Formats: sequence, C-alpha cells, structure tokens
Amino acid sequence: MKRTSVLLFLLGTLSNPILKAQEFNPVRMDSLMAVMDKNNVWMGSIAISKGDQLLYQKAIGYADLAQKKKANIHTRYGIGSISKTFTATLVLKTIELGKLQLNQTLATYFKSIPNAEKITVSQLLNHSSGVHSVTDDKDYLTWNTKPQTEQELVERIIKGGAEFAPGSKHEYSNSNYILLTYILEKVWKKDYASLLNAYICRPLKLEHTTFGRPQSNNSDLSESYRYTKEWSLEPHTDNSVPLGAGAVWSTPADLGKFFNGLFSHKIINAASLEEMKKIDQGYGLGLFQLPFYEHMGFGHTGGIDGYSSVAGHFDDGNYNIAIISNANNYNNNEILKFSLGELYKKPFPLPDLAEIQLTEEEILSLVGEYKSEQPPIQINITKEGNKVLGQVVGQPAFQLKPKDRNTLIQPQFGVKIVFERSENKMTLYQNGHTLVLKK
Repeated sequence: MKRTSVLLFLLGTLSNPILKAQEFNPVRMDSLMAVMDKNNVWMGSIAISKGDQLLYQKAIGYADLAQKKKANIHTRYGIGSISKTFTATLVLKTIELGKLQLNQTLATYFKSIPNAEKITVSQLLNHSSGVHSVTDDKDYLTWNTKPQTEQELVERIIKGGAEFAPGSKHEYSNSNYILLTYILEKVWKKDYASLLNAYICRPLKLEHTTFGRPQSNNSDLSESYRYTKEWSLEPHTDNSVPLGAGAVWSTPADLGKFFNGLFSHKIINAASLEEMKKIDQGYGLGLFQLPFYEHMGFGHTGGIDGYSSVAGHFDDGNYNIAIISNANNYNNNEILKFSLGELYKKPFPLPDLAEIQLTEEEILSLVGEYKSEQPPIQINITKEGNKVLGQVVGQPAFQLKPKDRNTLIQPQFGVKIVFERSENKMTLYQNGHTLVLKK
C-alpha cells in the first residue's frame, strides 16, 4: 500500500527449483535472476507453481544489507496492496456465512463518513465508493510510521471529504480497505489477524504469512530499501495504518498457495469467487486482470515502504506466480512478463542491464531543465559525481543509467530517454507513451 503518486507523470543467492521437466525449465529463470543480481538492480524472491506443485522458487540479494544477511526462500516481505485480495476474500467469506451483505451500506458502521448512507460494501471492494484515500494526504509521510487509532484514521477520512458520488466512477483508495478491515472486526468481534489466521492461513497452511511486520527477533525478517544513488533503508509504516489494505507479510511461496487455494474454492465458494472476478472499469473485488497475450490472469500488485510485489493466478494453465522485492530498481512487470513467457512458451530475451560510463563533458551537456507544454511537465537533469540524475519537479530524484551516449534508462519504471543535444531536447518513452521535452 503506497501513498498514491504518479512517478514520472505516467503511470547472495539461495535456490530451490522443483521441476517437472516437460512443464517448465528453470535455466532461463536462473539466468534472469543472475542478471539482476549481478547488476544490483533487484533483491527479492519469486515462486511459480502449477496447482499445488511448486515449479520454481528462488531468492536473491539481502534480507538485511547492514547485517549482510542473505535472503532465502523463507524470507518474509511486506506485500503491500496484495493484502487487499486477502481482505476481499475475508469479506466474501463473511457474506457466505450470512454476517454481511454486498449491498449493505457503510452507514451501518460509520455514519459520519461523507455519503455513508449511499456507499455499499461492494463499492468499497471495487473502489467505486468515492471515499478519500488517507495515503493521498499531503502530510501522510509525517505520521505513517506512528500508531494510529480507528478514531484517528476515520477522522482523516472524513476530513478528506468525498472524492465523487458513490458508484459514479472508480478510483483507487486505500481507505476503502482500511474501512473494510474495521467492518470485519466489528462484525466478527475479533481482530483482523485472528480472522486472517482462522479463515486463510491455517486452512491453507500458510506458515510464513502474518498480519503486520514480524517481530524483530524473527530470523526470516527483511528490511526494505529504495535506490537513488545507492540503496537506502526505508522506514517502517506502522501496521495500524494500512491494516487490511496493506499490512500483510508473506513469502512468494505462501502467496502462490493462497491464490491456488482461492481459485480452487478452498476458502470461498465458486459463486463468491465469480463476484470477485467481475471487472467494472478495470476493478474487481480485490482483484485486477493480468493480461498476457491471449491468456488472462487475476491478481494484484503491491507496494509499501521499499517493498514491491505482484501475484496472481492464470486459470488456463492453473499457474500461480508471485514476485516480491525488498529493493527494486527494475520493473516487476518485466519479471512477470519474462516468467509468463517461460510458462506459455513465448520467451523474451534476457534484459541487457550493462551500462557505459559517460565522460564528464557528455554528462554536463545533458544537464538542464526540460519542459513540455502538454502535459505541463518539467524534468530536471543533474550530475552527481559520475552519475546522471533525473527528477520530475515535486518528486524524488532517480538515477538514469546510460546505454549509449544519447540513451539513458530507468529500468524500475520502464523509462527510456533519448537526448538530442544539438536540438536541446529529449524524448521520453514509457509504457507505450512518448513525450518530447525541450531544454
């Protein structure tokens, strides 16, 4: 669960491969992990399964850089908003047991929230409620590491006001799932952690999944990092802030078990799962579509502190895939795409992450303020030592890696920038979009 923002205006190794040779070959996956490890662009873990059979599992990098503690397949990570799939599953289970209804209104539990009498449980689940997301608050990063009470968070939601009329559109809001957490606890008169354990973790034998950051003496604990000029330790968001919107911790293998259990009706029935899979304007109930050529999966992405994740299930191959990183300077979507390419025999080339070193003169010739009129964007290019940094005004700086003297990339966000020095301009490519900015 991240504070909502739009970056760039757009959107040591332990291995345990378990192989069914005719189904999946781990060699190229090992090669991908080796490339990322060698170039120090990604630390984390991945697991791929077919049904309940594990096909591939591997961890690279460090769980704790300061302690030089290597990650392993049991290392636990914050999964961020993938927590929402767990929460949605608990809500559907509660509905199956007759304790809640999809059309029940928020006013039953929180009368003071704007439009509470019109907002339904279903609209909270699929982000069509119009409820203000507290992670959008300008001061969010001043209080997210401190414990918050229900009253404090609800007051923040109320203060934010209604973003739009319930049901009129869809817009992602972490507050939807914070409220759903409180609703579950009120209905059951139990805390979220107890419900998670009783209805998901114990039935599916998820031994490495917990609500909240594990205790500091847990040997499987990881820290998270963000890269600007080097890896820097990220602070911990307090568990009381994201709740069921983003406070679950897990491993890729456990996430694979969860999605396999969800889609094989081991937690909720087929009718409830179909409700979760109904997509309206891109949103399901705790699920999004994950398209890959003619194949369609369902899953969720996540991000909290320096953790980044994606996990889901593909029915046509009965595949489950989960990717979690605690230090990410490479795009998780590229890892997902590569992995699915191996599963569906549509291979992608290994990434070329090698970079060249520009001369000081070459770097200085790039430095400056680059602007576009539509959309009105300014990106500042600066020099720090022998590194080139980019920064969208109002956002954190990021390092650009030279591929040649005119082309620089930021692999985490799939960004490529081509400079034309003689014309004092640069062209930015990202996610199929192109933007020209002039110096």
